[in-house]
Amino acid sequence: MPRSPQTTLALVLGFVLAVSLVPSPAAAADQPPVARVEDVVEAHWGVEVHDPYRWMEETKDPEVQEWIKGQADFTSSTLDRLPHRDELLGRIAEFDAGRPWRVFDVSPRPDGGMFYLRQEAKENLPRLYVKPAGGVQRDVFDPSTRIAADGGHYSISWYQPSPDGKRVAIGLAPSGSEQDVLHVLDVATGQALPDTITRLEAAYTEPQWLPDGSGFFYSRRRALPPDAPETEGYKLTRAYFHRLGTPVEADPLVFAHAFHANVTMSEEDFPSVVVPAGSGFAIGQIKHGDSNELTLYAARLTDLVAMAENRKDGAKEVPSPWRMICDVPDSVVDYAVHGGSIDLVTSLRAPRFKVVRTGLAAPDYARATTVIPGGSRVVDGVRAAKDALYVQFSKGGAGSLARVPWGKAPVPEAIALPDGYPSGRLLATHPEVEGAWVTTNAWTRGGRTYHYDPSSSRFADTQLNPMGPYDDLAGYESVEVEVKSHDGVMVPLSIVYKTDVKRDGSNPTLLSAYGSYGLSQNVSFSPTRLAWLEKGGVIAIAHVRGGGENGQGWHLAGQKATKPNTWKDFIACAEWLVAQGWTSPKKLAGQGGSAGGITIGRAVTERPDLFAAAIMDVGALDAVRGETTMNGVPNIMEFGTVKKKDEFHALLAMSAYHHVKDGTAYPAVLLTHGINDPRVDPWMSAKMTARLQAASSSGDPVLFRVDYKAGHGIGSTREQSQRLLADKYAFLLWQMDEPKPLP
Repeated sequence: MPRSPQTTLALVLGFVLAVSLVPSPAAAADQPPVARVEDVVEAHWGVEVHDPYRWMEETKDPEVQEWIKGQADFTSSTLDRLPHRDELLGRIAEFDAGRPWRVFDVSPRPDGGMFYLRQEAKENLPRLYVKPAGGVQRDVFDPSTRIAADGGHYSISWYQPSPDGKRVAIGLAPSGSEQDVLHVLDVATGQALPDTITRLEAAYTEPQWLPDGSGFFYSRRRALPPDAPETEGYKLTRAYFHRLGTPVEADPLVFAHAFHANVTMSEEDFPSVVVPAGSGFAIGQIKHGDSNELTLYAARLTDLVAMAENRKDGAKEVPSPWRMICDVPDSVVDYAVHGGSIDLVTSLRAPRFKVVRTGLAAPDYARATTVIPGGSRVVDGVRAAKDALYVQFSKGGAGSLARVPWGKAPVPEAIALPDGYPSGRLLATHPEVEGAWVTTNAWTRGGRTYHYDPSSSRFADTQLNPMGPYDDLAGYESVEVEVKSHDGVMVPLSIVYKTDVKRDGSNPTLLSAYGSYGLSQNVSFSPTRLAWLEKGGVIAIAHVRGGGENGQGWHLAGQKATKPNTWKDFIACAEWLVAQGWTSPKKLAGQGGSAGGITIGRAVTERPDLFAAAIMDVGALDAVRGETTMNGVPNIMEFGTVKKKDEFHALLAMSAYHHVKDGTAYPAVLLTHGINDPRVDPWMSAKMTARLQAASSSGDPVLFRVDYKAGHGIGSTREQSQRLLADKYAFLLWQMDEPKPLP
């Protein structure tokens, strides 16, 4: 489940999570361990809810750990012996190493230089680089030089250079845990400064430097005693100011719950401070859990720093510098700052979003000027550059771009994408640099990274991401169709395949979907998919309701009480693929992960006859118990709470675990999870595994794949990603073979 759009979108498409299994040296048993049943019955609003494996939620209990370890060992032993598995792993590694390197998370500088993360073809983890203008790139930090306490790896969660480029703050997390620790590095030497901060909450806003690089704002979770309930973990997050070289524990508060009378936020909200370059203003951002609608405040940066310094000097009463820009009813989901103005993306009276503008010195949302009116395309985001506001549009997951020059009547200028690419997305801009960095996308062709020059209206290939030998192979195609769902609504469906596949029902087909938070499954290319496609496999992506492909209305049509549309759209797409001859139930698999676990979990429990196999990656499979977890509280806005009658019934309807029925012929299921997952607790997959193993009458396997050095998929290594994908493809092909060979 998301903690940020960026990280979540990287996981959504095809849900090729970087969660892998480290085989145990212990010999696996001939069968997975059987879980004991200890039914817990709770009544909610007059409904008795049975939970036969509640005891598994105590993941530190030795019995739970032993059962999970037994499942992990059995699954590892089984997957390692599958036909095609080693061959698939070899091909995936070969395809993955096609490009000599990959660059992402680009941060351009006003002097013409840039920072970025770069990963060589044979490297397990990306490193942080700096490239001066006209100079040669230089390695700033290599996370592979550090080993985590559990023997795993560290990964760079984020980085943020100071405006002068002399220092950089980075977040390091061990073994996919996303438990970031902030370090400050001297860029010239790579040496760490003494400033180190734990319990960082950087999922929504990374630390923000002052213009002179002398300090930064950051958000931090509070320290809790070991016996504190999990649900307290994200409560009372606070934003602080840190001056380099000063004690962290003395850092003053600047934006928090019950801090200023004119700032309203709850204990569950996530506050942060954003410092846009060249503006002179700071933005106080409040993220209401995983809801998209933001509350924003503005303050003059000098006033904010003065307030922080006064509080540090012991002043008890300091006037609030904050003025509200917008609140939840204003339906703002994104924004960009240029000088003294702010552009806001809102769905208020615009179901596919529009862009409005107001000032920061005296914000007046009610009288904001319309910059881009609502239309047929979804406004997917905005970024500010020196020359213009750059706008990201999308339609059915395909991205298009426009710019609105500053100082002129707000008329969007369309930007034609280069080299015939069907989709493009904004990668980076800088308020003090002209133009934009753009990545191009296609389902069957690798994208490039370009810089758009507004003076010539041309794109230049930056060579940041050179093409590899597998990035534009002949013989592969994609098609976009619409499928009628259960209620007549047309659902977009993307299909990727080899040109010579025959629509005779014989093609192994993997159908994936997500369908939550208003997030879209955007057009993208992954060379590792070729390992499936070259075997005659088909990949299909269902753009189900709950996602954002058709705007805010599409999101709300798959949320809480309307959530059944999500898995019913998925089922409709599966039935259409069968009816059109793309595949058959014996050759069809479904896949979903994280919040997409609701999608695949309920599709399988509602129509087990429709699928030969299913993959549930780090799945949210017990919606009724979700809010008892650390990350469950922020997700109440998206899914609901058992404390409200209508929302309880919605949660029960979407909870796959509670819809497993004894004696039902369920398809083969592979559940994957990383033990360090901070977003979806691993016990959700454990309970679902136990329930399916006990209930299914088909004789098809239910396997639980566990990685003890991974989490939700964020920050896993290249090798982990490759092993995971090979195991999943091998598992599916095994179940689609006729007859199915035994390992």
